[in-house]
Parts: sequence; structure tokens; C-alpha cells
Amino acid sequence: MRAALLDGYRTDLEVRDLPVPEPGPGQVLVRVGGAGLCHSDLHLADGDIPVLPSFPWVLGHEVAGWVEALGRGVRGVSHGEPVAIFGGWGCGTCRVCVGGNEQLCNTTSWLGIGHPGGFARYVVAPVRHLVPLGSLDPVAGAPLTDAALTPYRAVRKALPRLVPGSTAVIIGCGGLGQMAVQLLSVLSPARIVVIEPSERRGGMARERGAAEVFHPDDEAVSGLGGEADAVLDFVGSDGTLAMAGSFAGVGGLVVILGIAGGSLPVSFFAPTAEVEVTTSYWGNRAELEQVIALAQAGRISVPVHEMDLAAVNIAMKQLRAGEVDGRIVLIP
Repeated sequence: MRAALLDGYRTDLEVRDLPVPEPGPGQVLVRVGGAGLCHSDLHLADGDIPVLPSFPWVLGHEVAGWVEALGRGVRGVSHGEPVAIFGGWGCGTCRVCVGGNEQLCNTTSWLGIGHPGGFARYVVAPVRHLVPLGSLDPVAGAPLTDAALTPYRAVRKALPRLVPGSTAVIIGCGGLGQMAVQLLSVLSPARIVVIEPSERRGGMARERGAAEVFHPDDEAVSGLGGEADAVLDFVGSDGTLAMAGSFAGVGGLVVILGIAGGSLPVSFFAPTAEVEVTTSYWGNRAELEQVIALAQAGRISVPVHEMDLAAVNIAMKQLRAGEVDGRIVLIP
């Protein structure tokens, strides 16, 4: 099978042939229809997150396709069925996994990190990690598994505070931020405010439901101080987190999704009275089912740019340069 292989950190990927893997007991061989290219893949390839177990390695954690072959004892899926793969694999037996949040168990167990990923023609996955796509095409379904799932979990954390008359602020409106705007528009009555330096992305956010869009340096931004019932920071730098803390109102919520390495000092008096500060880590399988249901109903969608797997290095350069609105989906 054709696969894009990473031979070492900070090297280009090479498309070469590998043997088709065989599914073991409880596993399914999936013919990949599409694999989304995520910023996390850039960090992994660069060694910023030096957790890959060996080289050469197959990246790709946003994967959807069709059931190709069943391992021993597999029930509940059939050949040719379109499925998305939930990629946040854990040990499956610890308290966290049994509680339904496998993605919090161990990052090094994830698809594309601890197990060969979807930048290949075929991938093997446990049957319990497959989610039926129904009428959704796998190319459209692949980015739902992260680009939509990650903001969905964060938005769910905020929903109890987002009553009529409330305000939700999104800091950073790249691919995940744009999805957060969609999800907030669909799931809450909140006024949505976006902080985004790109005029193009700000315009896209307005089209998706943002009521107001500000450049971070706009003087009007200071007027948001203490107004927000929920703030979702998709950047996570010291500067954006300081901004997020200043926006949060009494009893508000700050959700940190960006991995820029910043921090937000928290004390009894700061950011303000009874503000909750939390992170949000991907999403769980049940939440992926909910995301797919929203997509099946036509309520949300991820803009997709299809590229052949052979163009993976071009795709990564475009992503690094900030030239991608939506998600590049690699077609193997």
C-alpha cells in the first residue's frame, strides 16, 4: 500500500510502499478515504512533541474511510461501511478510559502517535473506535474527528453559562476557531465575539455567525473587560491568555485550547470572582458521535481542500504558512 513515511524529526515525508496490515482480534482494516492534516502533525514531524515510538512512522489521526476486512471476533460492522475513526486511544481499562474519556489516558497511545496513522491507503483500528458515518462521505468525515471534535468539547463545557443575553468570546479564529463559531451559533443563543488579527478570517467568522470581530490591537477590545460568560482561547500564548482573563466576567469560564505555551496566573482575586479556568483535550467517542450527528443533519461542516497523498509536503508547507482556511484532507 502507499504510505507517507516520516524517517526522522525535521525531515520531509516520503511516499513509499508498505505491506498492507492485517487486523487482529477485535480489529478492523479500514480503507482510508481521507486523512486530515492537523497542526499537531507539524509539531510531531518537527520533534516539538518528541513522542513518536520509532522511524519510519506513519502520521495521521484524523481518519475516515470504509471497512475493508474484519479481524477475528468482530461484530457490528460490515464490509464497505463508511466509518470515522475515533483517534484518542487509551489503554481501555483504567478509571479514565472506563469513564469514557480515553483521549485523556495516554497521548502516546493515540492513532498516528502510538499506532500507525492514516497517511496511508489502509489503517488498522479497534472496532470499538469506529463511528458510523451513514450518508457522510469519508473525505468530509475525516476532519470531524478533530477539527470539529476538539472545539465541540470546549463549547460543551461553556454551554451551561451561555443563556440568552450571554457573551462568548473566541480568541484566534483559524480552523478550530471557525468551527467553534459554527458550533456556538448552532448550540447556543450567546452573542459571539471574535478576536482575530486576519481580516479574511474575521470575515469568515462573521459569515458563520459572529456578531462582532475585533483585531487584538483594536482599542474597542478593552471594552470587553469583564463582559464574557465564556472565553475560548485557541492560541494559548501569554498575551492571549492575559486577554482571556481580562474578558472573563464574574462566574465566567476560560477554556484553554491553544498550545502556544502561555500561562494564566490564577488566585483568589484573579482573574475575578469565581472564574473557572480549564483546558480542553480533544474529545471522547460519545462526543464524536454527537459531532457526526450534527454534520449528518447539515448543521455543521468543515471546509475541505483535497490533496493527493503524494503532495503531503506541499500541504504541510501551506499549513505552516497559514495559507489554509478549513482543512487539507490527504487522499491516499
